[in-house]
Amino acid sequence: MGMPEISKTELKELMKEAIMSVLIERKDLLVDAVSEAILDMKLALAIEEGDTGEYVSEERILSQLSV
Repeated sequence: MGMPEISKTELKELMKEAIMSVLIERKDLLVDAVSEAILDMKLALAIEEGDTGEYVSEERILSQLSV
């Protein structure tokens, strides 16, 4: 039994329908993805804001940890 021939346009339409169906039925997946993306952006902005270029020596860090 061979595979049925499908055009690029038909495949594209089927993929759109499948993706839309998943997003409609599982809105939580989209919400989770957007939430994670926002958290990643906030983390990147916080890291960028905190990067002053001033660094502490390894010895100082280790001395503080051993206290």
